[in-house]
Amino acid sequence: MNMIGMTRTVLVVDDDPHIRQLLVFAFGKAGIETVEAGDGEAALVAAGKQPPDLVVLDINMPRMDGLEVCRRLRADSEVPILFLSSRDEEIDRVLGIELGADDYVVKPFSPREVVARAKAIMRRTAGSFGGEGRAAPSEGALRHGGLTLDTEGWAAQWQGAEIVLTATEFTLLRTLASAPGRIFSRDQLIDRLHGPGFAITDRTIDSHVRNLRRKFADAGCSDLVETRAGVGYRLGACRGGPETV
Repeated sequence: MNMIGMTRTVLVVDDDPHIRQLLVFAFGKAGIETVEAGDGEAALVAAGKQPPDLVVLDINMPRMDGLEVCRRLRADSEVPILFLSSRDEEIDRVLGIELGADDYVVKPFSPREVVARAKAIMRRTAGSFGGEGRAAPSEGALRHGGLTLDTEGWAAQWQGAEIVLTATEFTLLRTLASAPGRIFSRDQLIDRLHGPGFAITDRTIDSHVRNLRRKFADAGCSDLVETRAGVGYRLGACRGGPETV
């Protein structure tokens, strides 16, 4: 057993065999099984044959880049995705988050950092994705207005209808819902998502919040998250009306 409590499988997708070898070795040392893919098409085939617990996905690949792979995975799966970017260009990273990625690492990177981030994501999602159907909300569910979060089943509902969220989106919303009146700074939200010491930008948090707002607005809730200019975010009234700024 590894630290997550069960055998987990990571799909490593990169067109550079040396990088794949480094990551496979690092995950193996951590007790995590891996499956490799050298391009986007092979990644989709591998994910279809054996759904992984997490995908480590290079953005810049020939034939089909990581952004397109992410789009296709997100069409019918909420598997957590950790992007690898060979350029420190914020647009790539933010676009990846907008498409539904949970986190990113910029090359050159330490394999240990990739494994640490992957473990953090899988620790949050243990037992949450890939099950048959959804159970009724547990007694420990968080409720606020029309919002219900089943913290054990990792399920979010708006007025009884399920809203499908990524692992990071759920963790962010659960943090806000745990203290509805509290304003969380972006740094505090980053610490809640990744733990102290993880260097990601404020724009990454903003992208996750935009994703949450869009998903709930599509379901009829336009007041999910309030913005406090220059301070941060807090949970909105969740009554279905427009956001309060």
